[in-house]
Amino acid sequence: MTATATTPRASRLAGYLFALAAGAIWGTTGPLSTALYRAGEAITGIGFWRLVIGLLGFLVYGLFRPQLFRIDRRAWVLVGLGGGALVALFEVAYQFGIAGTGVAGAAALLYIAPVLVAILAKPLLGEQLTALRIVLALVVMAGAALTVQGGSRGAGAAAIPLPSLIQGVAGGLLAMLSFAGTTLLARYAVPRYGATQVLFLEILGGIAVLAIVLPVTGHTPLPPHTAGAGIYVLLLSLGSVLAANFFFFAAVKRIDAALTSVAATIEPVVGALLALLLFKQELSLLGWLGLTMVVGGVAASYLSEAKMEE
Repeated sequence: MTATATTPRASRLAGYLFALAAGAIWGTTGPLSTALYRAGEAITGIGFWRLVIGLLGFLVYGLFRPQLFRIDRRAWVLVGLGGGALVALFEVAYQFGIAGTGVAGAAALLYIAPVLVAILAKPLLGEQLTALRIVLALVVMAGAALTVQGGSRGAGAAAIPLPSLIQGVAGGLLAMLSFAGTTLLARYAVPRYGATQVLFLEILGGIAVLAIVLPVTGHTPLPPHTAGAGIYVLLLSLGSVLAANFFFFAAVKRIDAALTSVAATIEPVVGALLALLLFKQELSLLGWLGLTMVVGGVAASYLSEAKMEE
């Protein structure tokens, strides 16, 4: 019996609202990052500092909930090191994806990940894979290509050269792969260690990896240059790193994970609309069609899974 069959209507409604809130908050990542590029902040530093602020939030939380730090050695290695490396890759790659393909294009590329997770979950986790999922995966991938082709180019960054469209697509695809890997790891680790500890370890590991890799590659993360940029980074951290994840976890407690993911796919729609309103990153008809295919394809994938579980 599914969660939706046993959960009171009010609690189910709360679950959907929490999932929508998580997706909407994640949708602000692209526009806020674009504002930082225009303010002259380096692409490679934005992800680092938003993770640092998120870690500080967890440390404060740990003062009241010390069990957060009671973590076994295997979790430190698997989630802290492995998950941290995936988070570090995502934080840098997604920024390049936004700068190179625009907010909508990067979001569309990112949302290939849920379908990729469904495909990889069969050999890695033993989950079911149907012909419908394969078809929907192809629809979503085609939609991502149309969105990138029909979208505007990303905003410039004064601290480093503006990535080309090819670099932007590569960054978006790397972010998608890292997001898919993080999701697969979470499906294994969260039931064993808890969502809060998994997120804490991934943030901590991501900071450690970036603190080593960025200086070695000549991109030492510098603090935001202005108070306004600092506020944008703070908003990114409080929103997409902390609040969105806690909303998402609250939704999963109330409704099926499949249904939670459907509601959270509002993210690329919110990102595209904010980019259009704030930065004039317009989409052509093909771009809007592609974005619709991405959101519709992923939503249909999860809806079909939810129906099979009923």
